[in-house]
Amino acid sequence: VAGGLTLIVVLGSTGCNYGFRSGSFPDHIRTIAILPFDNDTNRFELTQEIHEELLQTLPGALGVTNAGADVADAVVQGRIVRYDLTAPLFRADQVGAVDVLQRQVSIRVEVELIDRVEDVILWDNLGLSTQGQYLEGEPEEIGLHEAIELIAQRIVDGAQSNW
Repeated sequence: VAGGLTLIVVLGSTGCNYGFRSGSFPDHIRTIAILPFDNDTNRFELTQEIHEELLQTLPGALGVTNAGADVADAVVQGRIVRYDLTAPLFRADQVGAVDVLQRQVSIRVEVELIDRVEDVILWDNLGLSTQGQYLEGEPEEIGLHEAIELIAQRIVDGAQSNW
């Protein structure tokens, strides 16, 4: 038993150079700048709401830290192209009027993840569309928040798809 314990202590004290970064991002990318997206819609608050979600989600999911655009190893930039509200779930009543049961927020963005060290586009999607649903009577923000969370997740999924 003492010999086994000694072996464990010796092996444990030698250490190792192995490290793990979530997302398996390229090793030379340690920092990321997430720029506010340009906005082609009349919903000006989308720029800030998407930016805040990306700042909270991307660094941890990709295993990098936030940095300024002038010093970052990688940059995320994009454009909010479209914002729509629809009613995908409705029914007609006996009088012929339409009762909306569910509404949907749709957001379409163009996004690029650029490796500033190697000067290449690591990933892009010029038609990333997401939807968020909410019930009639609920605030639109419920669907909006769901759609924005999906944008962040799809960017993470796309960025990780190459590694």
